[in-house]
Amino acid sequence: MTGKQFSSVWTRDPRPAKSPGRSREEIVRAAMELLDAEGLDGLSMRKLGAKLDAGATSLYWYVANKRELLELVYDEIWGEMTVPPEETKWWRQTAGAFAHSMRRVMLRHPWSAGLIGRTPALGPNALEVTSRLTRAFKGAGFRGLEIDYAASTLTAFVFGTTIPEVAYNEAMARDPLDEDSMREAVERAAAAHPDLLERMRESKPADLRESREMMFTFGLAAVLDGLEARLTA
Repeated sequence: MTGKQFSSVWTRDPRPAKSPGRSREEIVRAAMELLDAEGLDGLSMRKLGAKLDAGATSLYWYVANKRELLELVYDEIWGEMTVPPEETKWWRQTAGAFAHSMRRVMLRHPWSAGLIGRTPALGPNALEVTSRLTRAFKGAGFRGLEIDYAASTLTAFVFGTTIPEVAYNEAMARDPLDEDSMREAVERAAAAHPDLLERMRESKPADLRESREMMFTFGLAAVLDGLEARLTA
C-alpha cells in the first residue's frame, strides 16, 4: 500500500518577507505566544492573522497550512533545550542536562506535549540537539543501533514522566480540586490494599512540584545507571 507523499516545511527554502515588518520568524513568535496562552486548540490561522493585524490568507505566503506552522513552532521548542558543548567529556552529564532541559521546556510550553510523535523534528534546532546527543552516546562507547536505542530510551523516559504531569497540570488549571479531599477519596478507594495505603501516607509530599522533581531525578539516574551497566557488561 502506498501512502501519501511526505512533505515538510523544512524541505524547501523559506520565502522572503512579503511586506515590511513581516517575516516567518515574526509569525512563529506570535504563534508561540498564542499557543502559550490558549494551547493547541486555541491556535488557528484566523486568530494568528488577527494577532498580527494581517489577513489569514496572507500567512499562507509563508506556510502552506497549519501543520507547517506547527512544524516551525515545534522546532522553536527544541531550540530552548540545553545540550552541553562537546567539551563536556562525561556523557551522563550531557544526557542528564538534556533530559532536565527537555522536561522544563515541555512544562513551560504544555502544548508541545501534543506534538510529540505527530510532528516531524526536522528543523535545524531539533537536528542540532539530536546530533549533540548522538555524539555524546557515541563518545560513551555505544555503537551502531545502540546509539539510537540509548537516545530513544532517554527521550522515552522524559516523555513518559512529563506528558502525564502536563496533563495533570492542565486539568487542575481548568477545574481545580482540593488535594486533601482527593487524597481522602483515594484512601477510601484503596482501603483493601494496606501496603498501598502505607506508602501513600508515608509519601505525602510537602510540595507537589518539589516531589515531582525528585521523582524525575531518581528515575533519570536509574535510566542512566541502566545504560551505563550495558556499557560495562
